[in-house]
Amino acid sequence: MARWEPNAQQRLQQAAGALFAERGYADVTVADIAERAGLTKRTFFNHFPDKREVLFADAAAFEAHVLKHLAAADPALAPLDAAVEALAGAALSDLAKYGEYAATRRELIASSTELQERDLIKTAALTAAIAAGLLEREAPPRTAAFASKAAVAVFVAACDDWIDSPTANLTTLMYQELAELRHAVCGA
Repeated sequence: MARWEPNAQQRLQQAAGALFAERGYADVTVADIAERAGLTKRTFFNHFPDKREVLFADAAAFEAHVLKHLAAADPALAPLDAAVEALAGAALSDLAKYGEYAATRRELIASSTELQERDLIKTAALTAAIAAGLLEREAPPRTAAFASKAAVAVFVAACDDWIDSPTANLTTLMYQELAELRHAVCGA
């Protein structure tokens, strides 16, 4: 085995995804993933702290893209609209590549309490980052907290709809979910 292998992280993610789909999350070890990728366990741990993180490896990059879009959003937008626009912009560029794997990933997370816990932690971190970004846009603290939570709820609902209908436009789904949220809250 070569000392350095190109695209190791991507290979590990692909191997893990295939193995999780074949056997389920609980029945796959780090050694299994490394072997399937043609790499060592040590290489695995150079890229991921644990096997759970394989499913969430791009969360930090996604969060950074959301914050970049939020900072660039029209200052006249209300906090909720700015947050949804930022999530939609980041989703458009970051999530399209996961279309085929998204349903499998959702099923894997639903099948494991430890993955559900990790998903909640990542979602909470994204929500907090958006709230901080809204504070930088001078939203009042309570408004920033509410808007970030609502925007992430819109995003999660739209992603679920997109997974169920992969040919749908995720951005369109986000704005449909936002309209439904507004109707639920305002009734009009």
